[in-house]
Amino acid sequence: MSDWTRGEMLAVAASREVHDDDVVVVGLGLPQIAALLAQRIHAPNVRLLLEIGVFEPTPSETAMGIADPRMWAGATAFGGMLDVLGTMLHGGRVTLGLLGALEVDADGSVNSTKVTGEDGRVRRFNGSGGANDIASSAGRVVVVMQHHRRKFAEAVHFLTSPGVRVRGVSRPELGLPGRGTVAVVTDRAVIEISEDGAVLASVHPGEDEAEVRAATGLPFVDAGAARATSPPTLEQLDLIRRELDPLGWYTR
Repeated sequence: MSDWTRGEMLAVAASREVHDDDVVVVGLGLPQIAALLAQRIHAPNVRLLLEIGVFEPTPSETAMGIADPRMWAGATAFGGMLDVLGTMLHGGRVTLGLLGALEVDADGSVNSTKVTGEDGRVRRFNGSGGANDIASSAGRVVVVMQHHRRKFAEAVHFLTSPGVRVRGVSRPELGLPGRGTVAVVTDRAVIEISEDGAVLASVHPGEDEAEVRAATGLPFVDAGAARATSPPTLEQLDLIRRELDPLGWYTR
């Protein structure tokens, strides 16, 4: 039995995808925790942006989404959505987008709009928000989500945000800059999205690789065994539990 929750492992694994020189547009929930954890542990120079127009916040209290003023604490500037999604993102200044997803496919394309249940009922959600802009224009994208077979598809059922390719068409052919989705980080594994397809890069401690592959349902292109994800450190767990998510809204 591990000394951490799956949510904590997910936040830690996702935080490692953030580099010290990144300019990051941060999505809701776990992406927030991952970005702030990276900033506090190994990427002190990362610049965080919220799509509503908040620049470089440094909150130390859990927030209920990007519109919660607690998430804006310590910001260096307050602008508008056009400043972040326009001047910064479409201006080519954003190096990383951290996004959630309802469904993702082998090319890293994201569905956050519509899903069909096993009973055939269609459920519609709020959709993209700024996610399509981020996936289309950021230097690279990391998708952060829980690991359920229903959340993976060979091709997403509704294309909300583009990945490395869209229905077999490459980003350059579509006129899209950046690399697209480079990784999908879940509470069980890290899946890298290469030009050839999905690669099971690492499996989290306590997880069985064969079970993870079976629970993913993507056509993996890798042949070798996945490496083991490094476990959370005591420092990382202390920050999550004491400051970043003490009530366990996102990581329990």
